[in-house]
Amino acid sequence: QAQLVESGGGLVQAGGSLRLSCAASGLPFSEYTMGWFRQAPGKDREFVAGIRWTGASGGGIQYADSVNGRFTISRDDTRKTVDLQMNSLNPEDTAVYSCGAAFKVFDSRNWGTYIYWGQGTQVTVSS
Repeated sequence: QAQLVESGGGLVQAGGSLRLSCAASGLPFSEYTMGWFRQAPGKDREFVAGIRWTGASGGGIQYADSVNGRFTISRDDTRKTVDLQMNSLNPEDTAVYSCGAAFKVFDSRNWGTYIYWGQGTQVTVSS
């Protein structure tokens, strides 16, 4: 049974950094596109960053415009983890962050293509 478990959330001041990690089990990790999404209170779920499955052609990483240049997504197929390094955080980044897994999906921005989801981790950025 596939499982995704996020960690690393917390409270940070504006301008600070956090690193989220998502550990996967029970699935052939290297064959899955992995994505981070977030949802703030009263708002829709929003794509943050995605990284395509290992061996995908045409490049592997996508970012939302709002985080491009501040956030970095990476994956480690040996450890079956996908990390999200978040720098220069601002209060607008406050949300529950969830990771998802989509089987060999080229466009990582569409949350409807994700099969598995973690439970989410809270990120709060104070001003």
